[in-house]
Amino acid sequence: MNAYATRTAAQLQTEYEQVKAHFEDLKARGLKLNMARGKPGKEQLDLVSDILTVLQTPEDCVSDGIDVRNYGELTGIPAAKKLFAELLGCKPEEIFVGGNASLTLMYDTISKAYTHGLLHSPTPWAKLDKVKFLCPCPGYDRHFKITESFGAEMINIPMTPTGPDMDLVEELVQDPAVKGIWCVPKYSNPDGIVYSPETVHRMANLKPAAPDFIIMWDNAYCVHEFEGEFQPFEDILTLCREASSPDMVFEYASTSKITLPGAGVSVMAASVDNQKYMERLLGIQMISADKVNQLRHVKYLQNKAHTLELMQRHAQVLRPKFQCVLRWLEQEIAPLEIASWQRPKGGYFVSVNTAPGLAKRTLALCKEAGVVMTGAGATFPYGRDPQDSNIRIAPSLPPVAELEMAMDVFCTCLKLAALEMQNAK
Repeated sequence: MNAYATRTAAQLQTEYEQVKAHFEDLKARGLKLNMARGKPGKEQLDLVSDILTVLQTPEDCVSDGIDVRNYGELTGIPAAKKLFAELLGCKPEEIFVGGNASLTLMYDTISKAYTHGLLHSPTPWAKLDKVKFLCPCPGYDRHFKITESFGAEMINIPMTPTGPDMDLVEELVQDPAVKGIWCVPKYSNPDGIVYSPETVHRMANLKPAAPDFIIMWDNAYCVHEFEGEFQPFEDILTLCREASSPDMVFEYASTSKITLPGAGVSVMAASVDNQKYMERLLGIQMISADKVNQLRHVKYLQNKAHTLELMQRHAQVLRPKFQCVLRWLEQEIAPLEIASWQRPKGGYFVSVNTAPGLAKRTLALCKEAGVVMTGAGATFPYGRDPQDSNIRIAPSLPPVAELEMAMDVFCTCLKLAALEMQNAK
């Protein structure tokens, strides 16, 4: 099997007819498979469902003298702060424990910046003529939707094998209208890239023109290896503090892919001064998050070592799924030279970059054959992929048997889209 670009017109026509016939056969099977989002599969949910029974008596609901069933403790119970500080590598006093979604905390941070301003804001962002935000891409669509919803001008920052293009970031932050940057520093969504130590240090040492510039550090996959041992990661709060910019970063994480996504716990880590400022604002809109659930997680996860043991059990479920995806790509697509992809060791996605102009058509064909995936362009601001090439594969939800069928569909559709383009030349 050789590259499509090296084949004759007759060879391409023969290949097209064979691939088209297989595509029609796949369509006839009436498949209904969904790989649109990185949702844990049933086996993972079953793995952790005993968290629901760790609190059984009224006495179980008391932590450090606090009855978690009652009002109070806006920023979270001390035991939860201690647990998540250990997981992230920061200090308990730098932790705010929220509800089940870190996305809510991220939205709140941006919202407060617009309505009230941040700790060092000369004026609320809503009163500014222009707000710009840096968006490493391909990236997380929900990040981009947040800043888009407030009217920020989003600027594409190319991702490299070591993280965002820091030369470009350092240049652009000299514009005082640039107010922040989105980051998924470990097993980035969707590429699965781990920021290099140099990138992390350069990020912490940024000298932006805007006094209220913020690094939105979404450390969603901080303990989410599915291949190999846990990879330690430097604490961004400590690095910013050492660089004399302690208030420049807000870090987020959650237990969504550790325990139960619909009933997890989220975390916002920030400097003590940032925490005090945000507490004054958040205290107006809420009494506290679900402290019963916070204590449930403390008792279930216990500490970092125990949490990492649990993540290895998750890895045993996820590893065969990622191996399935990569095997299909290596066997069916690599020889044709119509796409490239990352080979992540953690996180929840495989990022495929097709030849320019193939992503939308490939995903339209997949949908026609009964496989739903994240829409083309979703990994770029405004949903516009300038190359129409990036496709995010989320292998976690389907069982391996269904994933085999889904990857057969995906590879067939990518081939068909490429052949259609070749024949159109």
